Amino acid sequence: MAAIAPALGRIFEPLTDEHDYTAPQIDGVLPPELTGTLYRIGPGRWEIGRTRLDHLFDGDGMVSQFIFDGRSVRFRNRYVRTSQFQESLTSDRVRRPGVGTVRPGGFLANVGRAPANVANTGVALHADKLLALWEGGPPHRLDPDTLRTYGTYTFDGVLRGLLKSFSAHPKWDPQTGEMFNFGQDFTPLPALNCWKADRHGRMSRLASVRILDMPWNHDVALTSRHLVFVLDPYMIDPLGLASGRGVMASLDHRPAKGTRFVLVPRNGGPARIIEHEALVHVHVSNAFEDGPDTVVDLVLFEDFATLKRDLTDFRTSFTALPPSRLMRYRITPAGRVIAEELADVPGEFPQYDWRLSGRRHRFTYMTGRTAASGPYDSVLKVDGEGGAVQAHSFGADAYVGEPIFVPRTPDSAEDDGWLLVVVYSSQEHRSRLEVLDARGLAPVASVHLPHHLPLGFHGTFTRRVASPDAPVPGPETLPTP
Repeated sequence: MAAIAPALGRIFEPLTDEHDYTAPQIDGVLPPELTGTLYRIGPGRWEIGRTRLDHLFDGDGMVSQFIFDGRSVRFRNRYVRTSQFQESLTSDRVRRPGVGTVRPGGFLANVGRAPANVANTGVALHADKLLALWEGGPPHRLDPDTLRTYGTYTFDGVLRGLLKSFSAHPKWDPQTGEMFNFGQDFTPLPALNCWKADRHGRMSRLASVRILDMPWNHDVALTSRHLVFVLDPYMIDPLGLASGRGVMASLDHRPAKGTRFVLVPRNGGPARIIEHEALVHVHVSNAFEDGPDTVVDLVLFEDFATLKRDLTDFRTSFTALPPSRLMRYRITPAGRVIAEELADVPGEFPQYDWRLSGRRHRFTYMTGRTAASGPYDSVLKVDGEGGAVQAHSFGADAYVGEPIFVPRTPDSAEDDGWLLVVVYSSQEHRSRLEVLDARGLAPVASVHLPHHLPLGFHGTFTRRVASPDAPVPGPETLPTP
């Protein structure tokens, strides 16, 4: 695969300023009924002083906030004050390894050291608490108005010791208000720890599933009866890890071990583990029960080696990810897995109407492309009933992030609303927030920022309008790379 254009690679340049302003330019007309707050998260920089970070997942977490009041959009961004970030204010060197970045100093400087929790992958608002998520440790709690960091959050001590991991992809039951998630333990006994927090934020461990040959896993789906895991054989070489090579360098895809679908009952009882041929994926979409069957959608990639390379060589190749397609897998009570292709179009970051989380849905939204290769320059809408694909391209100079669906009203139809998506323009070296009509993907409004946003991962929208008058803590001066 050819390297990305150098201009598009500027999306990985750091954003060293923390902003707070009303968007100076909006093209089109903001829908007056579109009110609330969009939170986005991702790495804001991939270097600390003289050290360049070597993996996409190792950048310092930065949360962006778009506040819609029906007339204007207020923008704020702020770095999560993790231990690594705080240390970088007084040191120009990495003091702890990342998942793909080793500390300078060789074997003795890295062996036995856990990766830094950089709080850069997911963002969630639950029980009035805004959480910045990173799957190898506890979340960091932020103020939903000012984005101030309060510190790591353990759900009143539930996340502690070996049970501290909390994935970056929680799922919610819209009927009960409960939040479900998981964490992985690799030692001393490998296990999937499944968590449930009620609508008030009180959390308990739902189940602990012991799995030999535990692979690395990034995401989980939710139905009305199950947590659904799709465990591809991403195996960590313990010798490589013990030698201080880092987590990602020690990770490999071993197809002979196959993929395991794991169904964990929400109301107790033993988990079902169903063996299947090896798959390659990162993110699942929605899941639901269809009679006696459990159904889960995911984005299937063509190969692991290219995907792993793109995560490491992200400055030159990530925005042109390998071919992928949207798939549906049906698990029967007899343990049969039936695969169905929903759309043969390259994309990632699948989203849907969260009001239907855990229940049958029709539409999936993704960032993607209509060409066989190249950057993700389009928003895609896949109709699960018939496979029709709509696409809206933003042009060859664009990189398009994850689209978040916002319903027009609480009881509007599944695709009656808007898609909110951050688009980077390499020609301008600036970013903007696009508002699209979800039904036909027609542009509604473009909220232009006077600067760029580095490539981000995930987001969430809430009808809660963050206070534009809340005082923002003064930013520390970030070291110049």
